[in-house]
Amino acid sequence: MLRNAMVAPTLPAVDIKRAKKFYVETLGLKVVQEDPSPGIMLQCGGETMMYVYQRAGTKADHTVAAFKVDNIEAEVTELKKKGVNFENYDLPQMGIKTVNGIASMGNMKSAWFKDTEGNILALNQM
Repeated sequence: MLRNAMVAPTLPAVDIKRAKKFYVETLGLKVVQEDPSPGIMLQCGGETMMYVYQRAGTKADHTVAAFKVDNIEAEVTELKKKGVNFENYDLPQMGIKTVNGIASMGNMKSAWFKDTEGNILALNQM
């Protein structure tokens, strides 16, 4: 039923203007629609989208969206140049320890960072 449906994460933002600047200027996403709620629909890779809307006093404190990348080291380096700070984790019970912002888990590598609103985003290399 839903296996062919596109999924678009929805993220809260206390300050939609600040969030828009981060997603467009820092992450390089394109705004494809703005609505008066206020909110923005962002074009990500392929046909994927992300919706960010203004909501006072709310943030998601878990990973809300992950970007699949081919070269995580290059992406982390580029985003660091743009001022993105990556989270450091040392969670032996989960087998996760970041080194220079990147965790290796078998064949997968991941890195986590927060947007301007405190939502946690990730990069994943499979």
